[in-house]
Amino acid sequence: MSKLKDLIREAPVHERRLTFKTYPLENDRVIVEGRLRDERLVPGFHWNGQSRPAGVVHRMCVRLLVGGWPLSILDAEAEMPGVPHELCPTTLESVKKVINVTIVSGYSDEIKKRLGGVKGCAHLMHLILAMGPAALHGYWAQRSRKRLPMPRSLDEVPGLSLLMNSCKLWEEDGPMIQMVRDALEEQGE
Repeated sequence: MSKLKDLIREAPVHERRLTFKTYPLENDRVIVEGRLRDERLVPGFHWNGQSRPAGVVHRMCVRLLVGGWPLSILDAEAEMPGVPHELCPTTLESVKKVINVTIVSGYSDEIKKRLGGVKGCAHLMHLILAMGPAALHGYWAQRSRKRLPMPRSLDEVPGLSLLMNSCKLWEEDGPMIQMVRDALEEQGE
């Protein structure tokens, strides 16, 4: 059976990179920085027939201050150091609309509701959508720097409610929840 990768015969024509970094702050807060970079790897033409060189098309950055429980966006800012149109920066303040959004089930729908379509910039929205899971990972990486006492029950496992049913492995009766149950049972003996 043919694989899609076997169909690739030429060099890529476009590359999008998303990167995320999380910086610790006091009081169980972190700043999550997301960067989006689009690069056209080949020359082409604009819609009007004018030539378009290869090169970076978008360079954008969003920073979210997150904290509290459930984890919430406390502040937001954006930069556009590289964009294809001089009007693009007029959408920068739209990221303020995500303040007070909680990073729980339904996060993506809420971000789309606040920033989708003419309410913001499609690229900033895409970046912020991807920043939700990155914020959770960064937050837990920061929290995990301190050893916490072993929980005595599933209810005491920090963040388990966010993981449960988030994917096949974390299904309520799946292997990861069973692994947690087994560890709790073993610890209780």
